[in-house]
Amino acid sequence: MEYKDIVSSKKKNIALVAHDHMKSMLIDWVLRNKDILKNHNLCGTGTTATLISEKTGLDVFAFKSGPIGGDQQLGSRIVEGNVDFMIFFWDPLEAQPHDPDVKALNRIGVLYNIPIANNVSTADFLLSSPFMNSEYNRQVIDYDKLSNDRKSLVIE
Repeated sequence: MEYKDIVSSKKKNIALVAHDHMKSMLIDWVLRNKDILKNHNLCGTGTTATLISEKTGLDVFAFKSGPIGGDQQLGSRIVEGNVDFMIFFWDPLEAQPHDPDVKALNRIGVLYNIPIANNVSTADFLLSSPFMNSEYNRQVIDYDKLSNDRKSLVIE
C-alpha cells in the first residue's frame, strides 16, 4: 500500500463541532484555551461555530448546520487536506436524527488520519502536544493510487 504525506503547518486548521447538549461544554473548553486557539484557523458546523464566535470573540468560519449539510462540508475539507484535527464533542446519550452524517464525518476523519478529540480530556491532550506548535507530517493512504491499482486488477 502506498502513502502520501500531508503536512500541517505550525498554524493548524481546527474543526470544532458539538451536538446540542455538548455545545456549552465545547464553549467552556474553547474559553479555557482561547490563548492557544486564537493563533490557529478555526471552523465548525453552523450553530456551534456561531455560538463559539459569539461567546469567545474568536473568528470561527461557519459551515452549514450539521443536519443540513455542514457535516458533509467539513468532511470534504478533511478529504482536501484542509483540516488538521477535529474537536467533536458528540452526545453519547442521545440519538441524533442525522446519525449517518455523524458517522460519515468520523469515518472520513479516521480514513484521512486526522486526530479527533471526542471529549475534553482528549482535546486537552491534543492542545498540549508538542506537534501543536510545529509542522506535522501525517501519512495517508494514497487512495488515488489504490483505486488505480484495483482497476488494473480487474479481469475482463
